[in-house]
Amino acid sequence: MATLKDVAARRPIAATIRLTVPAGGARPAPPVGPALGQYRLNLMAFCKDFNARTQKYKPDTPMAVTITAYKDNTFEFIVKSPTVAWFLKKAAGVESGSGRPGHVVASSITVRHVYEIAKIKQADPSCKHLSVEAICKSIMGTARSMGIQIVKDL
Repeated sequence: MATLKDVAARRPIAATIRLTVPAGGARPAPPVGPALGQYRLNLMAFCKDFNARTQKYKPDTPMAVTITAYKDNTFEFIVKSPTVAWFLKKAAGVESGSGRPGHVVASSITVRHVYEIAKIKQADPSCKHLSVEAICKSIMGTARSMGIQIVKDL
């Protein structure tokens, strides 16, 4: 149960904004500018912070970001790693998955690729509580639904 002090200390939230922005590529242009501008948030502060946090990734890596905008025109944001589908497409070297998964194999990857993707995804806030094995099983299911075959060795 929250105490009265905790409730009074909370700031009222104006909105929660979800965007996909390329790593190191946040600019006050669309899609970032209009999304943050309508809540009167400081665009340049977001762009500088986001680019600083994502400079360890290759440019143009799609990063999911969740921005919490408060009524007093301040914000906080959480940067998540790229999607599993993006990692799988990069590992398999394909532009898109199979049009008929289960029937047509788009490409194949090794179990080692799956394990490496799982290690990266384990750092995500939504996957911290999951074991590497559980994350690997989820990645294998995503690969199967994309028509990517998983083999022991290539």
